[in-house]
Amino acid sequence: MAIVDAVLERKFEQLTLPLAIVMPDGRRVGPPRAAVTIRLKQLSSLMHIAAGEVGKVAQDYVEDRLDFDGSVRDLMQIASQMIASDPTQDMGGGPTLNWWREIRLNARSRAKHHAHADAEQVQFHYDVSDAFYALWLDPLRLYSCAYFRTLDMTLAQAQQAKLDHICRKLMLQPGERFLDIGAGWGGLLLWAAEHYGVRGHGITLSRNQQEHVSQLIKARGLSGRVTMELRDYRDLPEGEPYDKIASVGMFEHVGRTQLPEYFAKINRLLKPGGLLMNHGITAGGTRNHQLGAGMGDFIERYIFPGGELVHVSKVTEVMSEAQFEPLDLENLRPHYARTLWAWSDALEAQLRDARGLTSERVVRAYRFYLAGSAMGFEQGWMALFQMLAAKPSGDVAGGPMRGAQSAYPFNRSYLYR
Repeated sequence: MAIVDAVLERKFEQLTLPLAIVMPDGRRVGPPRAAVTIRLKQLSSLMHIAAGEVGKVAQDYVEDRLDFDGSVRDLMQIASQMIASDPTQDMGGGPTLNWWREIRLNARSRAKHHAHADAEQVQFHYDVSDAFYALWLDPLRLYSCAYFRTLDMTLAQAQQAKLDHICRKLMLQPGERFLDIGAGWGGLLLWAAEHYGVRGHGITLSRNQQEHVSQLIKARGLSGRVTMELRDYRDLPEGEPYDKIASVGMFEHVGRTQLPEYFAKINRLLKPGGLLMNHGITAGGTRNHQLGAGMGDFIERYIFPGGELVHVSKVTEVMSEAQFEPLDLENLRPHYARTLWAWSDALEAQLRDARGLTSERVVRAYRFYLAGSAMGFEQGWMALFQMLAAKPSGDVAGGPMRGAQSAYPFNRSYLYR
């Protein structure tokens, strides 16, 4: 064991923050005063730490095989330096293995993304406890990347700025029919109705969210102008197309093999000349595909079953093949790192209350998920893109549905006045 201790101490010397490990027998490796002290309950966890397998360390924490003293921010700073490999790169080997890996990924995606499975996966995540989410989200309960127009904004202010940013990009007008796919707890849907005068319809697969938003609609006197439905996007009727459509923080659940169907469906739901805002997480590299790069298996098991990422270049390709014209792509990656740290800080400040609202296992999973995801966005292992696109209006001579950019402005100046 002396050799193991020496190897670990040499590894720890490379860290910018001091780390110590307490073995199951009480032996301590590392400095007497450390920013983070990991206390092992099973020796097997030591292998995951030494190998820099952050996802497996997170799983060991959730399963109570280890604990730690210190801040989760410091823990993630240390983890980012110990991670074994660049999560944006494919570890599958040469071209043959990569080709075979692509076949397996596509087969896995097809198997786990159908209406029943998607509903179960969404409910697994969002129906944990509304009160638990309310504990660390902003008052509007917006569970997607905020937009820090200025760095001194609070999370609540930045979330409202995000809603306005989306509405302005979509150029929402009074009386327009607006669809919010994956409307969450109704923040964007209600904001668009109350501030831009649209007639809004939202859909979700979460029963808790549908009930919550329906109650808000009644309480705010929006019945008859705003509706919220428990429905899969694939089942939406296409008889009366919408003027504008938004999908915020939802398409990560769609699945890589289902993206062509997803964008084709949205195209059929949108009027010629209409606008789509697709706001969601994309892979930080062209070869990684899981949410929470470096923690993908952990997030698949404990947080977002079925979550898949593709690079923004692939998204715009599929979007274009579905007869959309991409108009504006904005990367909000640093905004999401800041958002996630705000969520993480809020949860860390209320751990006792959180444990009273849900299980210790869920609290442990979300501690690692929020902080680990913040680290992933800081490192560029994931990105967050707002992708604005138009369905061509077809009012220009030349082939059907081609040539026109709808009514989109000639430049971006309208967004920042």
